[in-house]
Amino acid sequence: MKLTQVTFSFLPDLTDEQISAQVRYCISNGWAVSIEYTDDPHPRNVYWEMWDLPMFDLASPTPLMDALAACREANPGCYIRIAAFDSTKGWESLRISFIAQRPTTEPGFFMGRGYGPGRSIHYSARPYSANQPPGKRYQ
Repeated sequence: MKLTQVTFSFLPDLTDEQISAQVRYCISNGWAVSIEYTDDPHPRNVYWEMWDLPMFDLASPTPLMDALAACREANPGCYIRIAAFDSTKGWESLRISFIAQRPTTEPGFFMGRGYGPGRSIHYSARPYSANQPPGKRYQ
């Protein structure tokens, strides 16, 4: 089962042409675009590593696509996502985020179940990949 988080998560993986089209959309809205990567894709892990600095005032998607290619080459076994931030007054937040690369195999998550007072049941998710040390999880 593939990781389903962020925009487009239930669609097939985007091609480079589709990624470029999404980046073009972000640029047309004046959003700053950045590239992030991780080998720990837990849904609560919001702090992915940033690849280079966010790109402001892009004229075309080419610089970002070049940076994406470099990030893919340096991190072949990681998840890579594109994120776009809208600094417009009143928004000032992330507007879009989507996965641009995923590892060839995704081991999935373990669902833990615990019990609390009053017969309450608590669930937790732990990725199987976390059994390996960082940097070795998807090799």
